[in-house]
Amino acid sequence: MPQMDDLLRRPLYVFDLPSDIVATLELKDSALEPSSVDPTIQVPSQADRSGQDDPTGERRLDPVTSCSLCTMKFGNVQEQRIHVKSDLHGFNLKQKMRGLKPVTEIAFEKLIGDLDESISGSESSDSNEDVDDQSKSNGKINYPLANLLKKHASLSEAAQASQETTAEKPKRGAGKPPLIWLYSPSLPAQIFLGVYRALFTDAELQRGDQHLVDAIRLKQLSPRPQPKTLVDAPDGVPHQVTSKSPHVFLCMVGGGHFAAMVVSLAPQTNKKASGGEERQASVIAHKTFHRYTTRRKQGGAQSANDAAKGAAHSAGSSLRRYNEVALTDEIRQLLSEWRSMIDEAQLLFVRATGNTNRRTLYGPYDGQALRPNDPRIRTLPFSTRRATQAELMRAFVELTRVKVRKLDEITPSAGGLDGSGSTTSSSKPVKMAKEPPKPTLTEAEETASLHTSQLQGLIRRSKAPATTSYIASNSLSPDFEFFPTNTQHHHHASTPLHLAASINSHAVVLALLTKSESNPTVLNGDGKPAFDLAGERATRDAFRVARHQLGENRWDWTAAHVPLALSKAEAEKRGERERQEADKEEAERRKAEMARLNDKEASQEPPSQQRRKGVENRLGGGDKTGAQKREEETRGMTPEMRMKLERERRARAAEERLRRMQGGPAR
Repeated sequence: MPQMDDLLRRPLYVFDLPSDIVATLELKDSALEPSSVDPTIQVPSQADRSGQDDPTGERRLDPVTSCSLCTMKFGNVQEQRIHVKSDLHGFNLKQKMRGLKPVTEIAFEKLIGDLDESISGSESSDSNEDVDDQSKSNGKINYPLANLLKKHASLSEAAQASQETTAEKPKRGAGKPPLIWLYSPSLPAQIFLGVYRALFTDAELQRGDQHLVDAIRLKQLSPRPQPKTLVDAPDGVPHQVTSKSPHVFLCMVGGGHFAAMVVSLAPQTNKKASGGEERQASVIAHKTFHRYTTRRKQGGAQSANDAAKGAAHSAGSSLRRYNEVALTDEIRQLLSEWRSMIDEAQLLFVRATGNTNRRTLYGPYDGQALRPNDPRIRTLPFSTRRATQAELMRAFVELTRVKVRKLDEITPSAGGLDGSGSTTSSSKPVKMAKEPPKPTLTEAEETASLHTSQLQGLIRRSKAPATTSYIASNSLSPDFEFFPTNTQHHHHASTPLHLAASINSHAVVLALLTKSESNPTVLNGDGKPAFDLAGERATRDAFRVARHQLGENRWDWTAAHVPLALSKAEAEKRGERERQEADKEEAERRKAEMARLNDKEASQEPPSQQRRKGVENRLGGGDKTGAQKREEETRGMTPEMRMKLERERRARAAEERLRRMQGGPAR
């Protein structure tokens, strides 16, 4: 049993369960199924899970984890709150106000199959961009709920027809929880295993829940080694060379984001760096697209806005229309290239929000790979985020990972089992096992814990005078042991001197040795003195300076592993010398770096420019400014000669201006 406990600590994969669990796996009775999906939620009683009996003897749904209006049961309160905000619940409320019968989930899906938008305007996805077809008309959001109510007569007839069809041929998982719960006698007591119904085919679901255990046994696959070679696929995505193995197709589209992935159901074994093996999902192919198609501020797709208000004439709207067409073409081309893998896939998990995205995937168009009436298509039975490769992998892991829940033993009452063999008596709700209470500390232990926190805070901030003052004022031993002593950190640094040496606080080390007279020969939990924990020279020199100041006879310095004594002046002199050498090396490094940069700049100049500069430098010419030319002309003249030359230059300039004003020719 301890081995089984260790096994349950690792994630369990539906298609590769341990042989001991698979051989003894059994279906848990629906009356005893754990209803909670989240292990942190308190487990309800049997009456809360399976319903209660009213005075008339009729069975009624539990008011906390069910919806009496839609006649649906939920695993927990979170799922019920999500349902209350859903489109189905809102439509049934309108039906009840008009005195009409509510519709089932399947009938409701048929009614909204041709609609372009969601009734409630909300989706289960956490990304705001996943809402593809929200539109606004006349400044208000255009919900189709009013249109549905106006066409109530035709919709009610369609709902009745769909209910009759449903009665003749029940859909997969209709009205049933998304998880089936199993147990095994080889597992510890009160352990339940949950598997999603979406992993089973229609044929397996129609046979009933009792046959799902046999289906799980048939789905077991042996791990495959990691492939060694990669091949470039036509779409540019590297595909692993894998043998034909069962696989599934996952796809998400919404808000201009598209992600698709083909994942093998057989796990892949990879070798760890430590030498062991780990099992991972084997991705056969994956691809993502993103286009700017969603109107960021107004919300909704551009096509939906055009349908509601008419075509807009702007650069942004034209770009969004083009991107919608381009994204549709890219998605359909990718699906056509993957058609062979899609046709061989066991299941197809698709999340497409809005009618526009559904038309992108399901067409109709020439050579379409996905069809809406394909029995392999499944929706993801949990909320998802933006369509990305990481989100697809998270969805695959969530689908294929076994949910392990622990419940306390359910004790039947004196009524036992009725004639049909089902449990009729209610049981007491049992809470999850609580953690053992923390032991109560004595007064001495509380005081030691307080001193430990205070001393550690002072040492970590390198407060040497405050540390020695705290030890003296509280009459603590210089070799005070931190409390509690059984922790890993206190095992390594059990005293103030060990802690100061481990964090390289040389000032605190010297103060503890010389003023508080801490014993350097005290060993920690690893059998090491404080000197062995010092990682810098300054900290090791603090021990040597203390040996010089305290003397050779004060402690057994050899047992403390402290080298020969060193005076404080010598330590400071050596430190100053080392700092000067470091500064000198830094200056040389900077000088060499500047020379390298100058050489690099000179080498980057074109050869023609370098030759021109060389000629100009030799001849003394080159491009010179007017001031430089005038300075060369007046070089060697007396001030009177310079003034005379300047007057002549100004007179010639004035004569030239007058000649130009009179229309004469310029000289």
